[in-house]
This record gives sequence, C-alpha cells and structure tokens, in this order.
Amino acid sequence: MEKKKLSRREMDKLRHRRQMLAAALDLFSVKGYHNVSMHEIAGKAEFAIGTLYKFFKNKEDLYKALMMEKADEYHRTLSEVLRLYFAETRGASFNIKAGLDPDIRMLYDEMVEQLAFTMKRGIDRKVLKEGDPYYMAVALEGLTNAFLFCWLEDPKRHSYESNVPMIKELFLNGCLAQ
Repeated sequence: MEKKKLSRREMDKLRHRRQMLAAALDLFSVKGYHNVSMHEIAGKAEFAIGTLYKFFKNKEDLYKALMMEKADEYHRTLSEVLRLYFAETRGASFNIKAGLDPDIRMLYDEMVEQLAFTMKRGIDRKVLKEGDPYYMAVALEGLTNAFLFCWLEDPKRHSYESNVPMIKELFLNGCLAQ
C-alpha cells in the first residue's frame, strides 16, 4: 500500500485534529462524556469553537472519531505484537489462547474484558444494538484475528489496512442482505 506524501497544510490539519481528540479524551476521561461540552474541548485544545466544528459536526461525531482512532491504535498495536509473537512461533498450528504464555494470556483476557466494557458503553449510548457485550468483544476479536492471520500469511495479498473497512462492515452489519 503506497502512502502519498501529505502537504504541509494537510499535516497541520491532522495535527490539529489529533490535538482536539487528545483534549476530548482527557476531558471525557475525567468528567465523562455527558459532562463535557464542545466549548470545553475547544478551550482545552486551544482552538476556537468554530474551528472545532469544522472538524466535527457535533460532540457525538467527535466521540465516534475518537473511538475509531482508539480502535485503530489498538489494532495497530495488537497487529505488531502478534506479528512479533508469530514470527517466533510460526508454523505451529494451535488454538491462539492455548499457545500463549500465561502472562500474555492474562493480558489478552484483560484486553477482551476492556473491549467488552467499551461494547457495553456503546450499547448504553444506543450506538450498538442490545446484546451481550462480552460476546460482542469476542466476536470482534475473532474477526480481527481471522483477518490478521490472513495478513501474517501473505501481507501482499491481504493488506491489513485495506481489510479494516471489511472488518468494520462485517462486525457492524453482518453478512445478510438488507
């Protein structure tokens, strides 16, 4: 996947967006989503409120962007860790959890629980439909791992970045025609 060089203006826009999202994350973490205003986020990020609205149409849009960015960050980190792990154990066919060191397995279980907590928040906020958040987390993790294994086997054929939209589509909308 070829990356094009961004112009200075595009890099500035990305930097500004990251600053706004970082400010929002800080405020949401301390005060909670419902107790933070767009004005507070703009102030903490040191941007005019109008500038914030040029990037995000409302607080929900900003929150969704923040969640997507954190999900992407999670997947990048997990991909790198798993790629390194499987570089050492490649060729062995086994259940992923059965092959993990107990400490890594505990970390993996904690990560699934954290993902389940995120799913619960999505359900509570009516972003996700009703369901068991733990099984939603397991489903997303399984789907992500399936695509990750394809990428590990043949990175040129199965670009992980290009599969993210498919993972998102399958998880959020399933396979049934509407």
